[in-house]
Order: sequence, then C-alpha cells, then structure tokens
Amino acid sequence: MTLRLDLFCRVIDNYGDIGICWRLACQLHAEHGIAVRLWVDDLVSFRHLRPEVDITAENQVVQGVAVRHWRDQDGVYTVDDVADIVIEFFAVDLPPAYVAAMAQCTPRPVWFNLEGLTAEEWVEGCHRLTSPHPQLPLTKHFFFPGFTEKTGGLPREAALFDERRAFLQDPATATEFLQSLGAMPAELAATRVSLFCYPIAPVAPLFDAWRDGADAITCFVPEGVATQAVQDFLGIDAVAGAAATQGNLTVRVLPFVPQPDYDKLLWACDVNLVRGEDSWVRAQWAGKPFVWHIYAQDDNLHHKKLRAFLQRYAVGLEAMKAFSLAWNGVHLGADWPALWRDLRAEAPQIAARAVAWEQQVAAHGDLAANLLAFAQSIRGA
Repeated sequence: MTLRLDLFCRVIDNYGDIGICWRLACQLHAEHGIAVRLWVDDLVSFRHLRPEVDITAENQVVQGVAVRHWRDQDGVYTVDDVADIVIEFFAVDLPPAYVAAMAQCTPRPVWFNLEGLTAEEWVEGCHRLTSPHPQLPLTKHFFFPGFTEKTGGLPREAALFDERRAFLQDPATATEFLQSLGAMPAELAATRVSLFCYPIAPVAPLFDAWRDGADAITCFVPEGVATQAVQDFLGIDAVAGAAATQGNLTVRVLPFVPQPDYDKLLWACDVNLVRGEDSWVRAQWAGKPFVWHIYAQDDNLHHKKLRAFLQRYAVGLEAMKAFSLAWNGVHLGADWPALWRDLRAEAPQIAARAVAWEQQVAAHGDLAANLLAFAQSIRGA
C-alpha cells in the first residue's frame, strides 16, 4: 500500500516557507514514491515558484503532488482523510477537526512538527523530542533540519550534485542560461553576482561600492527584490528585463524563476547573496561564495542565529564573517568597498571551504530520507 503524507504549510516569509515545503513534497513523491498532499494557504506566492499552479483551484495536482488550498481552520475530516504521516511545518496549527480525526485512527498517524533550520547547538537536544497532546491520545515529534549527525540533515535531491557538475562542466551552459534570462555579452564577462535579500538589506551602499570599484560587476536581481534600491539605480521601474549601467556596475532585473532555474542561477554566478532558509541551503549546495541575509526577528535573535552559522561554516574566513555581519546590520557604518574587496580576495578559501562543507553535511544524509527513516521507526515500534 502506498504511504500517504500530508504536509501543512502557512506562508509567512513570502517564498521561503512554500519553497522549503515544495522541495520536500516533490522529493518525497519522486524519490520515495509517497502520495503527498501539500496544504498551503498562499497559492499566489506558490505560483512564483511553480508557474503552472492555478491560484483559483481548491484541489490540483502539480508534478505528481496533490495541492490543497488551505483556506481556514474549518472543515470536516474523517479518519479516511488522515494520512499515515502528518507534517506541520514550523508549528502551524492544524485544523482542529483534522487533529480530532487523527486521534480516531488506528494506528495513529506519525505526527511531526518540522522546524526551521538553525545552526544553534540547542536543536541537537530537541531533535526527535516528543510532545503529547494535552487532551487526545496523540504524540507529536519535533524534527529539526541541521548540520550535524544529531539533527535531521538538509534537504537535498539525490541527483543534485550530478546536475550541478554537468552544468558547470561546460561554461557555455551557464552563458546560454543567463542569456535566456536576458543577459548581454558584456554582462556575462563581468563578475556575476545574484542578489536575493529582504528589504532592510543595505543594497544602496553596496551598489555604490560596486559602481565605483575597480572591476566590472553584473548584479542579477529577481523582480520584486530590493525594489526601491534597484529602482533608484535604474532610474526606471524595476521590472523584469530592466537593466542599467553606472560606472562599473550593471544591474539587471530577472523574472522570478522556478526553483530548478534558481539553482542554475546560483551555479552560474561568482558570488550569491541569498536570504531566508530555502535559498540559503541551495547556496550551500551551489559550492560558490555566498552571503546569507537572515530573516529578522525581535530582539535581534537572528543575529545569534547568524553567528551560530558563521561559527560552523566560516572557520578562518574572516572576510566572509565581516561582510555577513555588516550585511545583516550587526555592524553599522560599514566600509563596503573594503568589505567587498576583502570578500573577493578570500574567494579561493571560501570555495575550498564550500567543498569541505558539502562533504561534511552530506555525510549525515538528506532531510527527506532521515525523516522517513524516523517515521518508519515510530511506525514499527
């Protein structure tokens, strides 16, 4: 009998939440043969990642995954509606009637709270912890992605490394890909940077540094990202296809591309500025120098998370640390020309670190396989 899995996702971070859940849903279906239903409340954001998504449809199938528009907490559910494995992403509240139906199932479904990714050490002590329901005979299990053998690993498709290797073997592949997004020959000959960040990122002073710098730089930025700074630079609306050059900097606005093409963009660029969780993970798998713009939290909790990651990843990479801290507002009054110059000078060491990091983290397995193995251990207990 085919295993069934329900994954519930609420979109808070525009593309990050649905991006993570969509990758997981696809991998569970394609590589493990599971019948996956993805419940998501924001189909508009989802369509930016998968253009074939119908934002008016209550039910649809996308790449073999059943997609349900999760409109509210109402609804009537029976035991037949409940999957064998139920995942709430990032502690979203499941519909009460669905939880009640879970309690009536025999056997009970395996219930996960899939948490967000952090490099902080405390997650190792919380990974796989149980949380009994206060009234119903149900137990929820916490599952944390992470970077060590004491966590659930990172999402990574089985063919990802081979696909990246094939893409990079022939430089013409990257050229053709960027040209398909509108890049001109002179832009391809420059240092190529992808830009994906939250609105609070200090994009304008970084643009100034690139514009006045010694080397030609092309910045590829998806439509809707850093809109004000990009528009100020361009002098026109920051819509897909818009581009302008000032000094040594060219900024080109790209259409929002599906996830597989975003991977290619990361592979094709020399430096990647990424944000949130999904693109942060993909940048780590890209093997190129990257800088993470983390989702801001109250009381600057995100600074603690940023430092925790840098302590693991950026060992001996002082320029990457300095740039990352300034990019995230930890250090104010940054000297952006110096930060960029130092980051580029450190690129060989960062590239070497990326290879070692990839091997180190991949050795712990991937998130989907680790999650299923744990679910199987619970079902067989």
